[in-house]
Amino acid sequence: MSVYEAVIGLEVHVHLATASKLFCSCPNSFGDEPNTNVCEVCSGMPGVLPVLNRKAVEYASRMALAIHATINQHSRFARKNYFYPDMPKDYQISQFELPLCEHGWLDITVNGQKRRIGITRIHMEDDAGKNIHPQGENVSYVDLNRAGTPLIEIVSEPDLRSAEEAVAYLKKLHAMVVSLGISNGNMEEGCFRCDANVSIRPKGEKKLGTRTELKNLNSFRNVQRAIEFEIARQSDVLDDGEEVIQETRLYDANRNITAPMRSKEDAQDYRYFPDPDLLAVVITDEELASWAATQPELPEARMARYMGDFQLPEQDAEQLCADPHLAVLFEKAAKLCSQPKKVANIMLGMMMREINQSGIDSAEVKISAEAVAELVTLIGNGTISSKIAADIFPELMKGETMPAKLVKDRGLVQVSDTGAIDAAVQKVLAANPAEVEAYKGGKTKLISFFVGQVMREMRGKANPALVNEALSRHLGQA
Repeated sequence: MSVYEAVIGLEVHVHLATASKLFCSCPNSFGDEPNTNVCEVCSGMPGVLPVLNRKAVEYASRMALAIHATINQHSRFARKNYFYPDMPKDYQISQFELPLCEHGWLDITVNGQKRRIGITRIHMEDDAGKNIHPQGENVSYVDLNRAGTPLIEIVSEPDLRSAEEAVAYLKKLHAMVVSLGISNGNMEEGCFRCDANVSIRPKGEKKLGTRTELKNLNSFRNVQRAIEFEIARQSDVLDDGEEVIQETRLYDANRNITAPMRSKEDAQDYRYFPDPDLLAVVITDEELASWAATQPELPEARMARYMGDFQLPEQDAEQLCADPHLAVLFEKAAKLCSQPKKVANIMLGMMMREINQSGIDSAEVKISAEAVAELVTLIGNGTISSKIAADIFPELMKGETMPAKLVKDRGLVQVSDTGAIDAAVQKVLAANPAEVEAYKGGKTKLISFFVGQVMREMRGKANPALVNEALSRHLGQA
């Protein structure tokens, strides 16, 4: 059995958050009634003329600046010809020989190893519509609301060598586009999606193997699982003495497999030619200088600042800066209570747990920075314990009340009365003589058991530090 090396390149499509579509004035919005944001231009009627959305050019250029790319101040649109029901013009307006930018890069870190991933190009294009296949009906519908919405396609070099590296690269790109404000990055809505080109070759070989293109990758987890499956599948094919077929494959998340979709097209299959209805895209020196001067802070710079200004550990800073919405919330809360590490602990612990369990997007988090800061203060001054904070956090996430009011209304103020705590400790020790003897015999880990029992006795309101102190005193005397 041979040892193989994976070679992976990613094509990332990003919906640009402009108010209107790329070549017409139809609204660029998600979730509206089907076929309500459609006009003669984006529905491909004969004789209409597209007009370029200049804001889309700015957004695409800002992304190019962020990845250190060379921006071509003269670029051109081309027609990419193919025939699907959701493509009313029977061609996509894209860029081919003269893209917006070329030769960029970004750095990723996986398992402590830093690697630079080349980015071949970024080009602009309009999106297709959407085919809808109702379950149980022998019919398909076409919604053209998405047709003509502005995209950039970010094409990497085949520099990625594992599914983990692919996900790290995607997460960094995702944080960039959201931080730049050029896209909301919502993967479920298709605003940030990718196709993965995967091949393998014997370790040490320089020649590239036959690649397959994986589609339907709508989450970071699915990207990782799909690539891992495809690497294993191609390895089995080669080990069996067969050849990998160049094709497009769909990923089935429920079965965790990839399946053939169609043979893979090459550039000649699309019959590219310059779009005769559109002039060349010209970016002036003044525009470039203005965009470069007004670039927002990017995740990498923010992460370095958090490690310096707030003294956060690298891992905490990286997690917060990977999500611009959380980063903004963290920064506001940290400045309000001057306890950045404790704010980070709450956000990366309690808050991330709620986000993951509820499945909401971080942009939908309703708890305010003031509430997070107040919660940190209540824990710090001993008003409530961390356990009580965790218990009330789901309620705080609704954004309808402040922590101090909720604690007061529910009678959750932490008990620091040493007399009451002593009485509870003595009761717990008297009820568990076997555990007391075991503790005295060297099983000191039983202290956690005693703490839990005392907290239960006091309905979670006891000051944990005072509980530990009382337990140590009474167990030492026992």
